Amino acid sequence: MSEQLTETSKIVRTGPSVNRGGSKQDYGTPLDFLRAVHNRFGLLSWDLACTSENCKAPAGFYFDQGEDALAQPWGGLLGNLWLNPEFANIEPWAAKLAAECRDRSAFALFLTPASVGANWYARHVHGKAFVLGLSPRLTFEGTSDPYPKDLILSVYGFGLHGFDTWRWK
Repeated sequence: MSEQLTETSKIVRTGPSVNRGGSKQDYGTPLDFLRAVHNRFGLLSWDLACTSENCKAPAGFYFDQGEDALAQPWGGLLGNLWLNPEFANIEPWAAKLAAECRDRSAFALFLTPASVGANWYARHVHGKAFVLGLSPRLTFEGTSDPYPKDLILSVYGFGLHGFDTWRWK
């Protein structure tokens, strides 16, 4: 029995959600999912939270940590916006989308865990965005296993709201 405990304690886990707030937070969105997003919503013009190495907007317009995306105005940006923020603190991102992007005439696409019981979801997503439950689960860049929790894609723009599922693959 003690050998089993010793072996179990040696297991090293990695991935985006193993230690809430303490895990690696900068995993990139998988390209196969982004192709499905492009096919359904059109090309992305801006990536609101990335680095120059993992920008997902083909046009190459993005905000990185040095530019403090939350301090930038998003409502006037042209084209579709992409946001896959660090999952440790989603609320400020959701609040900004709800305030600036609900009625824009292009999409603002927000990839997050499906935390429909969270305060940020109730305050800034429910009734303010069209939410798509995603299937199958995504395997983020730099990982070998699918993210262990369900994800949603919240779609702001055009005054849309509601909920559906999307089998994107």
